[in-house]
Amino acid sequence: MKLVVLDAATLGDDLDLTPLQRFGEVTVRPNTAPEEVGEAIRDADVVILNKIRLNSSNLAGSRVRLICVAATGYDNIDTGWCGQQGIAVCNVVGYSTDSVVQLTLAMALSLATYLPEYTQYVRDGSYSAGNTANRLSPAYHELAGKTWGIAGYGNIGRKVGMAALALGCRILVYKRTSEPGISCVNLETLCRQSDILSVHLPLNDSTRNLFSADKIALMKPDVLFINVARGAVADEHALAAALQAGKIGGLGIDVYSQEPFPVSHPFFSLREHPRVCMTPHMAWGSVEARIRCLQEIVLNIEAFQQGKLRSCVNQESFSLCL
Repeated sequence: MKLVVLDAATLGDDLDLTPLQRFGEVTVRPNTAPEEVGEAIRDADVVILNKIRLNSSNLAGSRVRLICVAATGYDNIDTGWCGQQGIAVCNVVGYSTDSVVQLTLAMALSLATYLPEYTQYVRDGSYSAGNTANRLSPAYHELAGKTWGIAGYGNIGRKVGMAALALGCRILVYKRTSEPGISCVNLETLCRQSDILSVHLPLNDSTRNLFSADKIALMKPDVLFINVARGAVADEHALAAALQAGKIGGLGIDVYSQEPFPVSHPFFSLREHPRVCMTPHMAWGSVEARIRCLQEIVLNIEAFQQGKLRSCVNQESFSLCL
């Protein structure tokens, strides 16, 4: 069996990919340009990728039968077409929960406590040069008693909620179905009432641009908006404009509609804004999470090799094809 890893660089240089060799010949490509994908996968039986887009334009004519996504989200793959062609698409679920929750909390706490400003005051020598034992400007508030809105209540959103409760926050949840014991609200209420609003939704037709300009306009002027899900679930132009106009209080962003975002992107001009914490899509990528991710991919390939489907996201259409 031939396996191709299309964008190994996105998995980190320190991740040992040798466990894949048990299945056959492995070709590891650090990155693959869009125009190179078709040729790169032509003779592959299994394709492993993180962010590369796969569809009929590059899969047609190949012998690929299994696509393993090194992620939970799979909006970069035409799963329907793959299923119709007898190509199984398998993702990895739950591997990055703790990693993403950690960054979500880090962003919220950093923005809420003005941590960069206070550490810079010490770092640049201002504290040592002063004659006051402490500094309390800019003023900050405790998160206890604040309302933390959570959009998406899967593994990550649920654990963020647990952490928010531990900090003394009240939580509101926006999800498709109500749940006993959880304060579930509609999107408008979530936007209006949240002091911190973190997004943990997949990207699909129903969530694309969910946080549109009119929803952003409903938010409190001091809200901290954190997106660690997918960039396109929010109107990035509207978010940037709202922050610059002082209509929202801060942005914590790890994901973007274009990755990496170009200089023409609305967030490029916000890179040094004091109320912005932007990171390069790294929330999912702790060492532990990446090791778990690879372990799950190995199990997915092993199951497929045995004629079984594991974590298959297009199982229905794939099964109809067989």
